Amino acid sequence: MSGSDLAQPADWLDGYSAQTSRGDLFGDASHPVAASWHTVAAGLSAATEGDPAVLQDAASRHAADLGLAFRLTGDEDERAWPMGAMPLIVGAQEWAQVERGLIQRANLLETLAADIYGPQTLVRDGHLPAAVVAGSPFFARKMIGHTPPGGRFIQIYAADLARGPRGQWRVLQDRVRAAGGIGYALENRLAMSRSVGDLLADAHTRRLSDFFTQMLAGMAAACHRDNPRIALLTPGRFNQTYAEQAHLARYLGLPLVEGRDLTVLDDKLYVGTIAGPKRVDALWRWIDTTALDPLSFDARSQLGVANLFDAWAGGGVQMVNWPGIEVLESPAFAAFMPRLCRVLLGEAPILPNIATWWCGQAVESSTVAARMDELALVPAFGQMAEGLPGRDAVAGASLDAAARGRVLDGMWRRPMDYCGQEIVRLSTTPAIIDGQIVPRPFTVRAFVARTADGGWTVMPGGFARLSSSSALPTSLIGAGDLSADLWVMDDKPAGPHVSTRIAADPPISRGGGILAAQAADNLFWFGRYNERAETMVRIVRVILANPANGDGSSDPRDGGVLPRLVGLLKQWDAISAETAKLSAARICARTLTETKLTGGVASLMRRRQQVGMALRERFARDFWRIVSRPMPSIAVDRPESMLASARWLTEHFSALAGLISENMVRSAAWRFLEIGQRLERAQAICRMARPLTDALPGSDGETALGLLLDLCDSQIIYRSRYLSGPIMGPVRDLVLLDPDNPRALVFQVSAIVAHLAALPPARDNNLPEPPLRAARALLGQLQSAVAQDMTAERLVEVEAQLLALSDAISARYFLQLDTQEAERRTTLL
Repeated sequence: MSGSDLAQPADWLDGYSAQTSRGDLFGDASHPVAASWHTVAAGLSAATEGDPAVLQDAASRHAADLGLAFRLTGDEDERAWPMGAMPLIVGAQEWAQVERGLIQRANLLETLAADIYGPQTLVRDGHLPAAVVAGSPFFARKMIGHTPPGGRFIQIYAADLARGPRGQWRVLQDRVRAAGGIGYALENRLAMSRSVGDLLADAHTRRLSDFFTQMLAGMAAACHRDNPRIALLTPGRFNQTYAEQAHLARYLGLPLVEGRDLTVLDDKLYVGTIAGPKRVDALWRWIDTTALDPLSFDARSQLGVANLFDAWAGGGVQMVNWPGIEVLESPAFAAFMPRLCRVLLGEAPILPNIATWWCGQAVESSTVAARMDELALVPAFGQMAEGLPGRDAVAGASLDAAARGRVLDGMWRRPMDYCGQEIVRLSTTPAIIDGQIVPRPFTVRAFVARTADGGWTVMPGGFARLSSSSALPTSLIGAGDLSADLWVMDDKPAGPHVSTRIAADPPISRGGGILAAQAADNLFWFGRYNERAETMVRIVRVILANPANGDGSSDPRDGGVLPRLVGLLKQWDAISAETAKLSAARICARTLTETKLTGGVASLMRRRQQVGMALRERFARDFWRIVSRPMPSIAVDRPESMLASARWLTEHFSALAGLISENMVRSAAWRFLEIGQRLERAQAICRMARPLTDALPGSDGETALGLLLDLCDSQIIYRSRYLSGPIMGPVRDLVLLDPDNPRALVFQVSAIVAHLAALPPARDNNLPEPPLRAARALLGQLQSAVAQDMTAERLVEVEAQLLALSDAISARYFLQLDTQEAERRTTLL
């Protein structure tokens, strides 16, 4: 959009008001809400000089700065979070009704869960068909008779809501397994607060922070211990919402753990840390019940913890939410919720769910078959049903004759697998699309949590999904959809902010919290991948910048220094044997862009990214933004382009090094990152020094020593010390044995010793552990050596000692890896 096309604030507001008067955007909104929209629109317009695209760009930029991302089903890589710049506004009176309905719904589900896994009177008295419970794959029969220590099955509840054109709210789906979206609701608010400044407060928007404080207090109160340790159990970094889980864990200060981090001992749960096992009092699970314990449920699960069932059944760990609770999410239950609300609570539903017919009953099945064109069809238990294309609802009218025939055949054979649901027409909200304000239909996911006194608190906001089409309502973000921040706006300014804390004053603590063994492993390998990639880039820069190679077309078979540098790339598996026969320019191009071999720069950067994803909650946003930045495009047929890319990558590594040095707390996490880098650098120095300090005839020998100084960033200090060109003895001393040179071999080993000595011991006998003893032994050898001792044979021995030290560190501090990952890492060593 050109500058002349920019609308003035009044123009944007006038156009906005004109659409409002026609009812295109929110003609169904109440007058107070419409007035609030005008206030917000005026504020947004003034902040962006009348150009909606500016606001959208700002919101997207802030979402990216926060590291927001998600995956669509089937995606290997994450996508940028589709943050909408316009909030969804709900008035205080309207939200009060929603709150009452959500709390009533939470109480209903709690009572229903207690009956299903307890006396089962609802089935016995005919209020609920047995097939609705037993037919669900999420019904955990083994949980019958096992009730939570405090008697509460649900700690956190989420509901997908739809608002109709006349303002009535309905429940689309109950979510009690995992409150997916709760982290995105928080991050949407953070992004919006950065985008609109004081407008949130000026518009009297309710805060979200107290909800999270009370939610944590409720979890802690259920543990019945002072200062309990609450961990968030994630399925891992390949899960669709892993980014959300990592952000949530970081915001709430919870350890983010996977099943392999945890162990059950004496019916209590422990997380393996570098200082030994630490007790976990509560586990906020984001995985299915069937995956929690392979010994009690699905033996194929690799996400859970053996004997975890015994721990929660014996009261050794509080589960959020209680295992087996996800049986309530089946669409089949929706058909009976109005009746169950009256039976269990003696009340009519405040928030009715969308009309649902479960086909496991003859009359309802006939109704669905007869009204198929008017209804949506959905699998009754969240699993695939014959004739339906997936697990989501599909409009019956959209099915062709053949598909309809398959559905009818399936309903005749297994009617209990199907539900019919009314098709809801959704209310709309303004959204910025391509610089224009347009109406978009929306759904909302709202959140309810237990408080410390056992009551409920409702998040004064939520996670809104703005649909890109008129398809059936769903809470899943799809291609082209947007998310939006939900603002609950009061008529008057909020009072002074009063913080609600678990304790009046938390105990003072220093350090980085507990460091799980797996996190330490990932930090160690993040450092190694990062350092290895930088080493490859340094070699590429040396090859391209060396005048002896001219325009990069030199043949590595011509002799001289180039074959030795190419040999290093080949030894590190950065290039293949066939590539090693190509020109210098092509070798460098392959090194930078290689993705199949383990030592290529692109391959190493990708592995660093993958390992880093498991560390999101530990990295600052600036750090993660740099890590996530894509490599620049490389013109592989132009040496100057490759040299520019190599320089960009060098600056990239320098920026990370600066953040690691200046911004990371000197905790165990920082030390493992440093150990990985130092160990990798020490190995690289040994490997580079062997061929480049080996005698070469004539000027090639001096050139090789000069390149070694370049690779070790030691040219300047060498020239300041020696007036002559590179000479074997001084070069060896500077890059191998000088304790003051941060790029010298002995400096790396000395740093490793210091880091290992500072790590917490596993035993109380104060004896040095095997990795520290091995590192000290190597350091002593190097400190007592002189330049003449550092021959190629001695460097081979040192490299072998470094590999043994790496193995000793892994054996002492890290978990055992699966065979495939272990093999991948072995190729790097």
